[in-house]
Amino acid sequence: MAACKTADMDLIASDTLTWFRSSSSVQRGFCSRCGGNLFWKADDPGTEIYVTAGTLDKPTNLRLAEHIYVGSKSDFYDIADGLPQKQEW
Repeated sequence: MAACKTADMDLIASDTLTWFRSSSSVQRGFCSRCGGNLFWKADDPGTEIYVTAGTLDKPTNLRLAEHIYVGSKSDFYDIADGLPQKQEW
């Protein structure tokens, strides 16, 4: 997941973009054609929008910063890259 300020996000096309209110304070954007999960954002206009990294064109130049929800990961995951690990968000 990558993040940027909502105002800094520039969509090339949005003809199949649909927003879904998933909670009282969060909306999720997805493709109405294929159902692909694209991003989510809180209703606060000054917040960031979180983009599903797998939807970005290469090269993304993204790098992992940390691992989250490590406390609930399955036992077959071995995280040994030395990055910080958070039990939750």
